[in-house]
Amino acid sequence: MPAHDPANDSEVKVWDVDYLREAGDTCLARIYQPCGKGPFPALIYVHGGVWSQGSRTDGAFLNRQLAASGMTVVAIDFRPAPQHPYPTQVADFNFATRWLKAHAGEFNADPRLVGAMGASSGGHTVVLSAMRPHDPRYTAFPLLEAPAVDATVAWVIALWPVLDPYARYLYAGKNGRQELVAATDGYFLTEEAMQEGNPQLVLERGEAVERPPVLVIQGTADNNIPLSIPKRFARSYRLAGGELDLEFFPNMPHGFASRPGPETEHALDIIKKWIARRVATRPRRVG
Repeated sequence: MPAHDPANDSEVKVWDVDYLREAGDTCLARIYQPCGKGPFPALIYVHGGVWSQGSRTDGAFLNRQLAASGMTVVAIDFRPAPQHPYPTQVADFNFATRWLKAHAGEFNADPRLVGAMGASSGGHTVVLSAMRPHDPRYTAFPLLEAPAVDATVAWVIALWPVLDPYARYLYAGKNGRQELVAATDGYFLTEEAMQEGNPQLVLERGEAVERPPVLVIQGTADNNIPLSIPKRFARSYRLAGGELDLEFFPNMPHGFASRPGPETEHALDIIKKWIARRVATRPRRVG
Protein backbone atom coordinates (compact mmCIF):
# COMPACT_ATOMS: atom_id res chain seq x y z
CA MET A 1 0.00 0.00 0.00
CA PRO A 2 1.51 3.40 -0.95
CA ALA A 3 2.10 6.02 1.72
CA HIS A 4 -0.63 8.58 2.26
CA ASP A 5 0.11 11.75 0.25
CA PRO A 6 -1.18 14.93 1.96
CA ALA A 7 -0.96 16.81 -1.36
CA ASN A 8 -3.86 14.77 -2.80
CA ASP A 9 -6.99 16.67 -3.81
CA SER A 10 -9.64 14.05 -4.60
CA GLU A 11 -13.34 14.41 -5.19
CA VAL A 12 -15.33 13.45 -2.09
CA LYS A 13 -18.62 11.58 -1.78
CA VAL A 14 -20.74 12.45 1.28
CA TRP A 15 -23.65 10.51 2.73
CA ASP A 16 -25.17 9.41 6.07
CA VAL A 17 -25.58 5.96 7.60
CA ASP A 18 -26.92 4.56 10.88
CA TYR A 19 -24.15 3.22 13.05
CA LEU A 20 -25.82 2.75 16.46
CA ARG A 21 -29.33 1.88 17.59
CA GLU A 22 -29.81 1.62 21.32
CA ALA A 23 -32.95 1.80 23.47
CA GLY A 24 -34.92 3.66 20.83
CA ASP A 25 -32.10 6.05 19.92
CA THR A 26 -30.50 6.07 16.47
CA CYS A 27 -27.12 7.69 15.91
CA LEU A 28 -25.99 8.67 12.43
CA ALA A 29 -22.53 8.92 10.93
CA ARG A 30 -21.67 11.20 8.03
CA ILE A 31 -19.22 9.56 5.66
CA TYR A 32 -16.71 11.64 3.67
CA GLN A 33 -15.17 9.18 1.22
CA PRO A 34 -12.52 10.22 -1.31
CA CYS A 35 -12.80 8.93 -4.84
CA GLY A 36 -9.95 6.70 -5.87
CA LYS A 37 -8.52 3.25 -5.54
CA GLY A 38 -7.91 3.03 -1.79
CA PRO A 39 -8.21 1.53 0.70
CA PHE A 40 -7.68 4.80 2.57
CA PRO A 41 -6.69 5.58 6.14
CA ALA A 42 -9.77 6.39 8.21
CA LEU A 43 -10.53 9.12 10.73
CA ILE A 44 -13.48 9.24 13.15
CA TYR A 45 -14.52 12.80 14.05
CA VAL A 46 -16.33 13.79 17.27
CA HIS A 47 -17.68 17.32 17.40
CA GLY A 48 -17.62 19.66 20.37
CA GLY A 49 -20.42 21.45 22.20
CA VAL A 50 -19.79 20.83 25.93
CA TRP A 51 -21.02 17.23 25.54
CA SER A 52 -24.56 18.47 24.88
CA GLN A 53 -24.78 20.46 21.62
CA GLY A 54 -23.87 20.19 17.95
CA SER A 55 -24.10 17.42 15.37
CA ARG A 56 -22.14 15.33 12.88
CA THR A 57 -22.35 18.23 10.40
CA ASP A 58 -20.05 20.33 12.59
CA GLY A 59 -16.50 20.41 11.32
CA ALA A 60 -17.69 19.85 7.75
CA PHE A 61 -15.04 22.10 6.22
CA LEU A 62 -12.18 20.34 7.99
CA ASN A 63 -13.62 16.90 7.35
CA ARG A 64 -14.14 17.45 3.64
CA GLN A 65 -10.64 18.87 3.22
CA LEU A 66 -9.07 15.97 5.07
CA ALA A 67 -11.09 13.47 3.03
CA ALA A 68 -9.96 15.14 -0.19
CA SER A 69 -6.36 14.52 0.86
CA GLY A 70 -7.02 10.78 0.73
CA MET A 71 -8.66 9.53 3.91
CA THR A 72 -12.15 8.34 4.75
CA VAL A 73 -13.61 10.60 7.44
CA VAL A 74 -16.54 9.43 9.57
CA ALA A 75 -18.21 12.20 11.60
CA ILE A 76 -20.55 10.78 14.23
CA ASP A 77 -23.57 11.90 16.17
CA PHE A 78 -23.79 10.66 19.74
CA ARG A 79 -26.39 10.71 22.50
CA PRO A 80 -26.03 14.09 24.19
CA ALA A 81 -26.13 15.26 27.79
CA PRO A 82 -28.00 15.96 29.98
CA GLN A 83 -30.31 13.16 28.87
CA HIS A 84 -27.29 10.88 28.49
CA PRO A 85 -24.56 11.63 31.07
CA TYR A 86 -21.00 10.33 31.28
CA PRO A 87 -19.83 7.82 30.11
CA THR A 88 -22.46 7.56 27.34
CA GLN A 89 -20.63 9.76 24.82
CA VAL A 90 -17.39 7.83 25.31
CA ALA A 91 -19.24 4.54 24.92
CA ASP A 92 -20.86 5.77 21.69
CA PHE A 93 -17.47 6.74 20.27
CA ASN A 94 -15.93 3.47 21.41
CA PHE A 95 -18.69 1.59 19.59
CA ALA A 96 -18.27 3.76 16.49
CA THR A 97 -14.56 2.90 16.41
CA ARG A 98 -15.26 -0.81 16.48
CA TRP A 99 -18.10 -0.42 13.98
CA LEU A 100 -15.88 1.45 11.52
CA LYS A 101 -13.16 -1.19 11.74
CA ALA A 102 -15.70 -3.93 11.08
CA HIS A 103 -17.34 -2.08 8.16
CA ALA A 104 -14.28 -0.35 6.73
CA GLY A 105 -14.57 -2.14 3.41
CA GLU A 106 -17.95 -0.49 2.79
CA PHE A 107 -16.24 2.92 2.84
CA ASN A 108 -13.01 1.96 1.01
CA ALA A 109 -11.12 2.38 4.30
CA ASP A 110 -8.28 0.37 5.83
CA PRO A 111 -9.35 -1.07 9.21
CA ARG A 112 -5.68 -1.25 10.21
CA LEU A 113 -5.29 2.53 9.91
CA VAL A 114 -8.12 4.06 11.94
CA GLY A 115 -7.44 7.27 13.84
CA ALA A 116 -9.60 9.72 15.78
CA MET A 117 -10.13 13.47 15.82
CA GLY A 118 -12.18 15.42 18.35
CA ALA A 119 -12.86 19.09 18.96
CA SER A 120 -13.25 20.66 22.41
CA SER A 121 -15.42 18.27 24.47
CA GLY A 122 -15.10 15.85 21.55
CA GLY A 123 -11.35 16.02 22.11
CA HIS A 124 -11.94 14.85 25.67
CA THR A 125 -14.02 11.95 24.37
CA VAL A 126 -11.56 10.66 21.78
CA VAL A 127 -8.52 10.97 24.06
CA LEU A 128 -10.24 9.21 26.96
CA SER A 129 -11.48 6.33 24.80
CA ALA A 130 -8.10 6.03 23.07
CA MET A 131 -6.39 5.71 26.46
CA ARG A 132 -9.00 3.28 27.85
CA PRO A 133 -10.28 1.38 24.77
CA HIS A 134 -11.03 -1.78 26.77
CA ASP A 135 -12.81 -0.16 29.73
CA PRO A 136 -16.00 -2.22 30.25
CA ARG A 137 -18.08 0.93 30.72
CA TYR A 138 -16.99 2.19 27.31
CA THR A 139 -17.39 -1.19 25.58
CA ALA A 140 -20.89 -1.64 26.99
CA PHE A 141 -22.53 -2.05 23.56
CA PRO A 142 -21.45 -5.30 21.86
CA LEU A 143 -20.69 -5.29 18.15
CA LEU A 144 -22.47 -8.52 17.30
CA GLU A 145 -21.06 -8.88 13.79
CA ALA A 146 -17.43 -8.54 14.99
CA PRO A 147 -17.16 -9.18 18.73
CA ALA A 148 -13.36 -9.54 18.66
CA VAL A 149 -12.71 -6.07 17.18
CA ASP A 150 -11.50 -3.53 19.73
CA ALA A 151 -11.54 0.28 19.92
CA THR A 152 -7.81 0.96 19.84
CA VAL A 153 -6.84 3.75 17.44
CA ALA A 154 -3.68 4.38 15.48
CA TRP A 155 -3.46 8.08 16.37
CA VAL A 156 -5.44 10.95 17.90
CA ILE A 157 -5.87 14.57 16.80
CA ALA A 158 -7.26 16.79 19.56
CA LEU A 159 -8.50 20.23 18.53
CA TRP A 160 -8.62 22.73 21.44
CA PRO A 161 -9.49 19.76 23.66
CA VAL A 162 -10.85 19.57 27.21
CA LEU A 163 -8.06 17.32 28.47
CA ASP A 164 -8.81 18.05 32.13
CA PRO A 165 -12.56 18.61 32.55
CA TYR A 166 -12.26 19.21 36.29
CA ALA A 167 -9.60 21.93 35.91
CA ARG A 168 -11.65 23.50 33.11
CA TYR A 169 -14.75 23.36 35.35
CA LEU A 170 -12.93 25.27 38.10
CA TYR A 171 -11.52 27.74 35.58
CA ALA A 172 -14.97 28.36 34.11
CA GLY A 173 -16.45 28.98 37.54
CA LYS A 174 -13.76 31.49 38.49
CA ASN A 175 -14.21 33.35 35.19
CA GLY A 176 -17.99 33.61 35.20
CA ARG A 177 -18.53 31.07 32.42
CA GLN A 178 -21.67 29.65 33.94
CA GLU A 179 -22.76 28.07 30.66
CA LEU A 180 -19.66 25.87 30.74
CA VAL A 181 -20.16 25.08 34.42
CA ALA A 182 -23.79 24.07 33.86
CA ALA A 183 -23.04 21.94 30.80
CA THR A 184 -20.16 20.17 32.56
CA ASP A 185 -22.42 19.45 35.54
CA GLY A 186 -25.05 18.19 33.09
CA TYR A 187 -22.67 15.65 31.59
CA PHE A 188 -20.64 14.45 34.57
CA LEU A 189 -23.26 15.02 37.30
CA THR A 190 -20.60 15.03 40.04
CA GLU A 191 -17.12 16.44 40.58
CA GLU A 192 -15.96 12.91 41.37
CA ALA A 193 -16.94 11.82 37.85
CA MET A 194 -15.12 14.85 36.37
CA GLN A 195 -12.00 13.62 38.11
CA GLU A 196 -12.50 9.95 37.22
CA GLY A 197 -13.22 10.44 33.50
CA ASN A 198 -10.28 12.78 33.18
CA PRO A 199 -7.36 12.13 30.80
CA GLN A 200 -4.98 14.30 32.82
CA LEU A 201 -5.78 12.67 36.15
CA VAL A 202 -5.80 9.20 34.57
CA LEU A 203 -2.12 9.79 33.81
CA GLU A 204 -1.36 11.28 37.21
CA ARG A 205 -2.95 8.27 38.92
CA GLY A 206 -0.61 6.04 36.96
CA GLU A 207 -3.33 3.96 35.32
CA ALA A 208 -2.24 1.43 32.72
CA VAL A 209 -3.38 3.01 29.45
CA GLU A 210 -2.87 2.85 25.72
CA ARG A 211 -0.72 5.71 24.42
CA PRO A 212 -1.27 6.27 20.69
CA PRO A 213 0.49 9.29 19.10
CA VAL A 214 -1.41 12.53 19.80
CA LEU A 215 -1.44 15.87 17.99
CA VAL A 216 -2.94 18.82 19.91
CA ILE A 217 -3.99 21.98 18.03
CA GLN A 218 -4.51 24.92 20.40
CA GLY A 219 -5.08 28.65 19.96
CA THR A 220 -3.36 30.92 22.46
CA ALA A 221 -6.34 33.30 22.72
CA ASP A 222 -8.75 30.52 23.71
CA ASN A 223 -11.00 31.75 26.52
CA ASN A 224 -12.51 28.27 26.99
CA ILE A 225 -9.26 26.39 27.60
CA PRO A 226 -6.47 27.83 29.78
CA LEU A 227 -3.12 27.03 28.17
CA SER A 228 -1.98 25.38 31.38
CA ILE A 229 -4.23 22.41 30.52
CA PRO A 230 -2.64 21.30 27.21
CA LYS A 231 0.86 22.11 28.50
CA ARG A 232 0.38 19.98 31.60
CA PHE A 233 -1.15 17.13 29.62
CA ALA A 234 1.70 17.17 27.12
CA ARG A 235 4.25 16.83 29.93
CA SER A 236 2.32 14.02 31.60
CA TYR A 237 1.68 12.10 28.38
CA ARG A 238 5.33 12.23 27.38
CA LEU A 239 6.45 11.20 30.87
CA ALA A 240 4.10 8.20 30.57
CA GLY A 241 5.92 7.17 27.38
CA GLY A 242 3.50 8.59 24.83
CA GLU A 243 4.32 10.67 21.76
CA LEU A 244 2.57 14.05 21.73
CA ASP A 245 3.00 17.07 19.44
CA LEU A 246 1.56 20.35 20.74
CA GLU A 247 0.99 23.05 18.12
CA PHE A 248 0.09 26.53 19.37
CA PHE A 249 -1.57 29.06 17.08
CA PRO A 250 -0.85 32.61 18.28
CA ASN A 251 -3.86 34.84 19.01
CA MET A 252 -6.37 32.25 17.78
CA PRO A 253 -9.64 31.69 19.71
CA HIS A 254 -11.48 28.52 20.64
CA GLY A 255 -12.67 26.67 17.55
CA PHE A 256 -10.64 28.85 15.15
CA ALA A 257 -10.03 26.13 12.55
CA SER A 258 -13.71 25.35 12.07
CA ARG A 259 -14.01 27.88 9.25
CA PRO A 260 -11.93 28.74 6.16
CA GLY A 261 -8.97 31.06 6.54
CA PRO A 262 -5.18 31.13 6.50
CA GLU A 263 -4.80 29.73 10.02
CA THR A 264 -7.18 26.91 9.18
CA GLU A 265 -5.16 26.12 6.08
CA HIS A 266 -2.03 26.06 8.23
CA ALA A 267 -3.71 23.72 10.71
CA LEU A 268 -4.87 21.45 7.89
CA ASP A 269 -1.36 21.32 6.48
CA ILE A 270 0.01 20.30 9.88
CA ILE A 271 -2.70 17.66 10.38
CA LYS A 272 -2.33 16.12 6.91
CA LYS A 273 1.45 15.88 7.13
CA TRP A 274 1.27 14.54 10.68
CA ILE A 275 -1.16 11.79 9.63
CA ALA A 276 1.00 10.96 6.61
CA ARG A 277 3.93 10.33 8.97
CA ARG A 278 1.77 8.10 11.17
CA VAL A 279 0.53 6.12 8.15
CA ALA A 280 4.08 5.66 6.88
CA THR A 281 5.31 4.22 10.18
CA ARG A 282 2.23 2.49 11.63
CA PRO A 283 2.26 -1.33 11.79
CA ARG A 284 -0.81 -2.47 9.88
CA ARG A 285 -2.88 -4.67 12.15
CA VAL A 286 -6.54 -4.88 13.13
CA GLY A 287 -7.27 -4.74 16.86
